[in-house]
Amino acid sequence: MTEDRLPLTSQDVLADKLAALRELFPGVFAEGKVDFERLKQALGESIDEGRERYGLSWAGKSEAIRNLQAQSVGTLNPLPEESVNFETTENIFIEGENLEVLKLLQKSYHNQIKMIYIDPPYNTGKEFIYPDNFREGLEDYLRYSGQKNGEGIKLTTNTETDGRFHSKWLNMMYPRLFLARNLLRDDGVIFASIDDNEVSDLRLLMNEIFGEENFICQIIIQSNKRGQTYKDISKTHEYILLYSKSDFYRLSEIAKDNDALPDQDELGSFELWELRNRNPRFGRHNRPNLYFPIYVSPTIVDSNGFFQISLTQSSEFSVEVFPKNSEGDDSCWRWGQKKIKSEGISGAFPVLVAKQKRDNGWNIYQKSRKSTTKVKSIWDETSMISEQGTIELGELGMRDYFDHPKPVGLIAKALNIASESHDIVLDFFAGSSTTAHAILEQNHEDGGNRKFIMIQLPELCDPTSDAFKVGYKTIADIGKERIRRVINEINEEESGRLDLNGSAQQDRGFRVFKLTESNFKIWDGTAPQNVEQLSVLLQEFAENIRPGTTKLGMLYEILLKAGFPLTAKIETLTIAGQEIYAIEDRELFLCLEYELLEDTVRQILTYQPKPKQFISLDSSFRGNDQLKTNTQLQMRDHDIKFRTV
Repeated sequence: MTEDRLPLTSQDVLADKLAALRELFPGVFAEGKVDFERLKQALGESIDEGRERYGLSWAGKSEAIRNLQAQSVGTLNPLPEESVNFETTENIFIEGENLEVLKLLQKSYHNQIKMIYIDPPYNTGKEFIYPDNFREGLEDYLRYSGQKNGEGIKLTTNTETDGRFHSKWLNMMYPRLFLARNLLRDDGVIFASIDDNEVSDLRLLMNEIFGEENFICQIIIQSNKRGQTYKDISKTHEYILLYSKSDFYRLSEIAKDNDALPDQDELGSFELWELRNRNPRFGRHNRPNLYFPIYVSPTIVDSNGFFQISLTQSSEFSVEVFPKNSEGDDSCWRWGQKKIKSEGISGAFPVLVAKQKRDNGWNIYQKSRKSTTKVKSIWDETSMISEQGTIELGELGMRDYFDHPKPVGLIAKALNIASESHDIVLDFFAGSSTTAHAILEQNHEDGGNRKFIMIQLPELCDPTSDAFKVGYKTIADIGKERIRRVINEINEEESGRLDLNGSAQQDRGFRVFKLTESNFKIWDGTAPQNVEQLSVLLQEFAENIRPGTTKLGMLYEILLKAGFPLTAKIETLTIAGQEIYAIEDRELFLCLEYELLEDTVRQILTYQPKPKQFISLDSSFRGNDQLKTNTQLQMRDHDIKFRTV
């Protein structure tokens, strides 16, 4: 042994052996570890064929699936002071951990969302903070967000020491996508931004959740025209995976470029479409009814140099034209003779015309005035560039507050093809709220009234960052402020103008909600060990409302549990001197008074129009079981569903 060489440790020997194994069998490694089933298969040993099936599996999948069945014990507390036009707006911003929030929205928003856009963590080997230990759920989140002891704790997942391991990322994504699918309408679609690190796994995951048959497209986004020049190949793109919930979806076309209709006649702009069917699968052999001659008049020509055609040969229409491909083989027309007669050559301005080629042959063309076109699978417009997102934040005075925001143009294009005027759009990785920004601007542009639901974890900003220094403690704070500034900017732009497109009726506000623990005490299942503990437990839950709870907080928690949206119409009535909330045109009456009076119950029974449901606090009967029973019976006799919380 030479003096300049240290002896190998057991770790060195193991590393060398693993390196040699990886060189021979790279496919037997999964997330940096040896998969012994794969190794046995690679060595030719038999394995249990019963396990062989196509699909995506990873460590922790079973736990992620079980987590879907765990109900959230949290609620969404309203924050009118952080909102804009809280009483009237139907836009929503929710500050909270998105898995818990998606669970809370299941009843009220099931099958209600037309479009979802998400920009999840890309799993680049850097830390992302969505929890991988789901057993604690809401408790972890409350500690992280400072609502319970432990402010500032990290919810760990992938760190640099983990590298680009896929399992933790998939464990994070699976339950969220599963719950999101429940919220989509049957004609709804979801756009998911992603890069090379997880695009293959995300596609397999979405195939499993949404169905491979509902895959629409993998869109390429040119996000960086110059490219990442520090890499061997200068990467210029990312992806969007687009899936539908079912085959009921419909995507709109987009407007063509200004130069897409280059020709002009008396009726306006048009472009020429060859009438011959250019699809090589179709021709005279399988479409014989579309193979016939069209006759051209070589003397009747319009101001653009186009010649008239006919289906009947005559001395005037003497040039016979058959559909032939470039090699002279028989093809077929796109239109049949009946359609040509009724739509192509009738009237003063025929749709079908002929034009002579350089070789003196003839082509038959359709004058197409179609101003829209299908969206292509490569989005390379300047508005798609990532840097554009930073510029747009800068125009709002927030340039240095958030890294790598998505550009508004990207979301706007998705909105154009997948949403209509009054649709609801969800983004549960909201970040700096680019999606809300795009929706407000799109509504302003086309007079629509799309609604948004933004969900963002209150991820703590770096204390040394510019955002933190000016008062934005979390990413959620940045997102809310961006929406406020966009609303102010649009309102200022319209100030003093006549309302030409109904924009005065557009929704320019948003309601802020915060994920918190329930306003009502929830027994954790711990059994009392003696009579004294039982006595304390019964005393605590005799008044089941948590200290510090507000009526507004209880109101919205009950609305969610009863299946009403967070934007439900709420009217405040006074009945027998007590405050009663009438929900959605009096479908539900809700009483949150400390004590429910018998006179209030009597008047509700005869109130017109009669409510379908009545809910009160269980504690409002003050232990009077007879009054509670009588109320229940009377409500039933009057066909009013009665419940307590």
